[in-house]
Amino acid sequence: MAEGLRERKKRQTRQYISDVATGLFLERGFEAVTVAEIAEAADVSVNTVYNYFPAKEDLFLDRSAGMVDRLARWVRGRDAGESAARAVLRELRGEVEAVSPRVGLMEGYDRFMRVIHEAPPLRSRLWSLQQEIHDTLEAALREETGAPAGDPLPGLMAGQICWIHQSVFVAIGREMLAGRKPAEVSRDVLVLLDDIEDLLSEAVLNYAVRVAP
Repeated sequence: MAEGLRERKKRQTRQYISDVATGLFLERGFEAVTVAEIAEAADVSVNTVYNYFPAKEDLFLDRSAGMVDRLARWVRGRDAGESAARAVLRELRGEVEAVSPRVGLMEGYDRFMRVIHEAPPLRSRLWSLQQEIHDTLEAALREETGAPAGDPLPGLMAGQICWIHQSVFVAIGREMLAGRKPAEVSRDVLVLLDDIEDLLSEAVLNYAVRVAP
């Protein structure tokens, strides 16, 4: 369904407020900037800011919503004959090989990461986000395999797959903070992904294989 004028205006306003806030955070640090200052810079009321972003952390991590179900989407979209873990490895390799901004391989990502490292509330929010990613993936694995509610295996497998994802993002963040170029980091992380796959057991690599129709 086509986006209406009202919806488009709300989306554009939300994006504008987020962009203004991110610019201020990058310039001065997360904790040094108030919501009132963001509202003034964006020429909106404080209430308007909170209508779009319930918490200050949401202003900086506004694109995190798409992260929550990313692994679950990759698993649900796996190819015939492909397991859950191999689908995630394949998708991550594709993003890293493409030097994609979606995995942090872009100029300026070091500034983004520095803001997070210097702000405990943002680090706490990222931890909560990781928990949401795990729980969403566990639910998808349980549904895809038909595992009963008491079966611990989907949760354990979700933990292993989330470790893959988190290891890649931690490595990229660390190397970008060190001032390296995205293309250089991409090459090293592709090697890391091979090492990660070598460390995974056959039980993980062969879990939730999609049966060919």
